[in-house]
Amino acid sequence: MDDIELMNQALAEARLALAHDDVPVGAVVVVDGQVVAAAHNERELRGDPTAHAEVLALRAAAEAVGNSRLDGATLVSTLEPCPMCAGAALMARVDRVVFGAEDPKAGSVGSLYNFGADPRLNHEFEVTARVLQDECGALLTDFFAAKRG
Repeated sequence: MDDIELMNQALAEARLALAHDDVPVGAVVVVDGQVVAAAHNERELRGDPTAHAEVLALRAAAEAVGNSRLDGATLVSTLEPCPMCAGAALMARVDRVVFGAEDPKAGSVGSLYNFGADPRLNHEFEVTARVLQDECGALLTDFFAAKRG
């Protein structure tokens, strides 16, 4: 699967968050060319500030492969990962992060920080930015517009 197909899967996952009024962000984790985990934001559903799509997907992927290190894995997210999620990708040792919409307020793989390319940290990963950016951004814009009124 290419990045566009994977991002479409992440977008489908993101739309599931709308059912429980969570910010519509979705993520998938790919290992050896296969999606091994998919998740969407569940912060409101679980009452858990750490229940971001990327963290949930990385947890599920680690469980699926039976290892906390996801060497060779790709994390695909509809939104640029925040510091927590970028840190989780770093700790999981993913090889690559792909994201859709940029996050100028919390993005941590290029916009505000760049956790994937900081030689002071113990791991680096490749970043592919703005895959289906318009579709990913529109989902978030529509969600927040509806919240405002």
